[in-house]
Amino acid sequence: MDNLLHDLERHLKETLNITVEPKKWEDVDSLPFFLRDSYAFYHVSFLETSCLLMIARDEAEQTPAAIRKHMVQVQAKWDGEVIYLRSSVSAYNRKRLIEQKVPFVVPGNQMYLPMLGIDLREHFKQIRSVAPGKFSPATQTVVLHLLLHGPLNNCTPSRMAKKLGYTVMTMTRAFDELASLGMGEVVTEGRERVLRFNLDKRGLWERSLGFMRSPVKKRVYIRQLKEPWAGVFAGLTALAHYTLLAPPSVPVYAAGPDDWKSMKLLNISELPAPEPQSFELEIWNYSPLLFQEDGVIDRFSLYLSLRDSTDERVQSALEKMMEEVFPEGKSLARPDEKARGR
Repeated sequence: MDNLLHDLERHLKETLNITVEPKKWEDVDSLPFFLRDSYAFYHVSFLETSCLLMIARDEAEQTPAAIRKHMVQVQAKWDGEVIYLRSSVSAYNRKRLIEQKVPFVVPGNQMYLPMLGIDLREHFKQIRSVAPGKFSPATQTVVLHLLLHGPLNNCTPSRMAKKLGYTVMTMTRAFDELASLGMGEVVTEGRERVLRFNLDKRGLWERSLGFMRSPVKKRVYIRQLKEPWAGVFAGLTALAHYTLLAPPSVPVYAAGPDDWKSMKLLNISELPAPEPQSFELEIWNYSPLLFQEDGVIDRFSLYLSLRDSTDERVQSALEKMMEEVFPEGKSLARPDEKARGR
């Protein structure tokens, strides 16, 4: 159940950029026992609409007609919309659910919400028609994975979804985003969509730089944790690992959004400034564990996280680090530095 709710949260965030926090419905006891036994009920709000998730407990699918009947009974006790949520639905039953006008979500596969159709269509249209100034986090992780692990001409949404932990739908949109920017093309081979590039890895990196964002959402200082956690070295600590730069007095780690969410459950307290036995923590848009190398963040993400630093020593170290990644070729200095002729 928790995994399904987590998949729903991720699905809505990735497809609509909406954050939801499902909460158990407090009035569930007002329903007949057979409904409570067949479904779990959670309340969510999105697109200014109050919705009740009706989550199937049984692995066996019920008929869409029965689901519709149950939904009508639930709506008699709930002043809002009711949405059927399930991890998977057969293609045949998806068609019948739509015929029965049953709102449903299958995270990572399909979302049918007729009562919010206009809002959802407008939201999708806005997302898909506006050329991004920066890559989405999912698209950026695709590029980073290809730069680190390649190859560049044998990528499918299903393979990338398995490697990076996203849904196939999200990977499909990431491929489309890269193709729309002229960085590659999406072709169909058999029943699979395949992303192909006409660039080598250096070319992909340089073409992508202007669309790449820092992975760091925010930086905080916290006291050392008693409990073990899967942190990786980041920031100046990672740069010192890759170069001759002296390490900082306060170690720097990185954590992804899920790790940070788990850490906050430990009742950690953010510090206004570093203290003895404290460390700096970077909270990232994606998991640094995806690309870590021996407990240290990858060079590409590190470059992106520090490229706006005004410290000349940091800029020099970054330049030398990237020269080791791409030994031959032009400088990877910041655009503003190039403009000044530095």
